[in-house]
Amino acid sequence: MSKYFGTDGFRGEAGINLTADHAYKVGRFLGWYYGELKRQNNDSSPARIVIGKDTRRSSYMFEYSLVGGLVASGADAYLLHVTTTPSVAYIARMDEFDCGIMISASHNPYYDNGIKLINCHGEKMDEETINLVEDYLDGKLNVFGRSWDELPFASRDHIGCTVDYVSGRNRYVGYLISLGIYSFKGVKVALDCANGSSWNVAKAVFDALGAKTLVINAEPNGTNINNNAGSTHIGGLQKFVVENQCDVGFAYDGDADRCLCVDEKGNVITGDHILYIYGRYMKERGKLVNNTVVTTVMSNFGLYKAFDECGIGYAKTAVGDKYVYEYMTKNGCRIGGEQSGHIIFSKYASTGDGILTSLKMMEVMLARKKKMSELSEGFTVYPQVLKNIRVKDKAKAQADADVQSAVKAVAEKLGDSGRILVRESGTEPVIRVMVEAESEETCQNYVDEVIAVIKAKGHAV
Repeated sequence: MSKYFGTDGFRGEAGINLTADHAYKVGRFLGWYYGELKRQNNDSSPARIVIGKDTRRSSYMFEYSLVGGLVASGADAYLLHVTTTPSVAYIARMDEFDCGIMISASHNPYYDNGIKLINCHGEKMDEETINLVEDYLDGKLNVFGRSWDELPFASRDHIGCTVDYVSGRNRYVGYLISLGIYSFKGVKVALDCANGSSWNVAKAVFDALGAKTLVINAEPNGTNINNNAGSTHIGGLQKFVVENQCDVGFAYDGDADRCLCVDEKGNVITGDHILYIYGRYMKERGKLVNNTVVTTVMSNFGLYKAFDECGIGYAKTAVGDKYVYEYMTKNGCRIGGEQSGHIIFSKYASTGDGILTSLKMMEVMLARKKKMSELSEGFTVYPQVLKNIRVKDKAKAQADADVQSAVKAVAEKLGDSGRILVRESGTEPVIRVMVEAESEETCQNYVDEVIAVIKAKGHAV
């Protein structure tokens, strides 16, 4: 794990462990680094970097700090203003920017924020470049064959400029609309925008495609993003869909790179349901390349049972849409994602895109002429119990022979009627023990069995 940047960017509490100074230095490095790469290729044009942000109050602070660093290093900063993470990825790729930056902490509360770096292909930034950013933050940068105590400032006509690039966001909206192959006329759709990035994008797309669009949580004030709203607090949308007799509802997170659905009965359609529904739809039309849907190890056991019934193959990656996308790219897969609603349709996007996901779900409903509740038939969610136990040393607890033996014993008892997963937290001194089985009581008993061994061997805090 990197010092500052995790799998989803540099994230922390704004003004505490992610400061304006951090953002300025990130801008300073990226503006200089991409300009230097061009100069070494005999290209004297300035680096071009596109920036988007979500609706947090601190996003303005980080935007201005990043811009200050970028232009001071000679780069031109193109501002999309409040927009979604996938729109930044789309514009970075389509308009041939050197890189993109998204200011967001996704589904976190408003007082957190983050800096996500996106490469010129619209993908998450490579580790090599992120390591250089971190080295600069730590004052130990060594690149292009020498050490740098400080980076040179641009001067005179080499100082960068800012460009209002709201037109880029508008073209992204146009791109989404172009993907709607059916009219949504006559369909009543509820959207929960989490008071986040999708508030000024999602409704425009659904309205343009003819839906009767009802929207909640689309009044951002800087501090209400994700507050009892969006995909992490979906109860409000469930109630709204039922009360307003909607055909379907879609909930996004703060930066709209994930989406969960609610069917007409008010039931939650998770990321696993989406993978099942769209995976089947692709297979039926002969579009499921390699006959494979890419999941993470946290997908529900019931999903794999349902795929087996349909004759659909699947892959399992580590948790994180980054790993899903890497597998998809390497193996030519077309669909993959996470239970949380990060779904990647690689034919259309290089990252998870919540609004795109909702459009693809609408496509299946309209093509199959079925209600959302009917599309999820055949997938039974298995009960799941997940418990965290704080330990002195995660690696030692995992490697303990008796703990491994207890896990193996549970796996053998479950057979093909469930599964056990024991893994380390990426950010805390915690071991996560998860069991899925046909009854919650079975799950509870087997989780407790393994945790009892962890405690008995003295690993628990």
